Amino acid sequence: MKERNGYLWVGITITCIMTILALVGLFWTPYDPSAMDSMQVYLPPSLAHLFGTDNFGRDVFSRAMKGLATTYVVSLGTVALGAGVGILVGALTGYFGGAVDRVLMRINDAVSAFPSILLALVIISLLDFGKYNVILALGVAFIPSYARVVRSEFARHRDMNYVIAARLMGAGHGRIMFSHILPNTRAVVVPALIIGINNAVLAESSLSYLGIGVRSPDVSLGYMLSESQNYMGSAPWYVLCTGGCIVLLILGLGLLGEGLQQKRR
Repeated sequence: MKERNGYLWVGITITCIMTILALVGLFWTPYDPSAMDSMQVYLPPSLAHLFGTDNFGRDVFSRAMKGLATTYVVSLGTVALGAGVGILVGALTGYFGGAVDRVLMRINDAVSAFPSILLALVIISLLDFGKYNVILALGVAFIPSYARVVRSEFARHRDMNYVIAARLMGAGHGRIMFSHILPNTRAVVVPALIIGINNAVLAESSLSYLGIGVRSPDVSLGYMLSESQNYMGSAPWYVLCTGGCIVLLILGLGLLGEGLQQKRR
């Protein structure tokens, strides 16, 4: 039990610290993340610049805060879109079954046949770069996984006694699905949402690192990591601090999701 609580509490602690930095970064940073200063180039970490400065004299810590905020916005938007549509599809297919299940799940299977990153690449190539198109691309790619999870839960609950009782009392299908069954699936859905945010962070960072995700003037951790690799010799703190933020965020969310899953067991 202590080990299980350890996963959960360590995950909560790390995730809360990173979330606070991201929220503060939305409204305030120690320096202007885009401000360049040729006299402050390649400064190592210090009290004045906690993560040092980059090749343009920009404060890396300020840019990391702004990058965290962007990564959070993209990840939460991705999960909101993917989970919103996926939960609806899963609820309809799991509850009604029959033709509804066959039609919607065949579409779902067709979408999930493509690797999520590849599907996102195709969508972004048809649209354009930028955080909102990344949200759309990744959100579509994430729909099938949520649909399958919710479908299995609704199929398991639809013939339980409390659902039958609600039908006998005259409750409509919509009320039964979203007021009775959906709240009883939270033990499975909530960890899936946390894991989805974790996967979205990794996917967004990967796309931005490759130069096909979030781009300037927006600041993203993945884009910063791509920039910093060219200066590993002259400014190693740039890549270490940027990569460390990504690792900590993924680690915190991963431990949080694992802790929630183990608590359910």
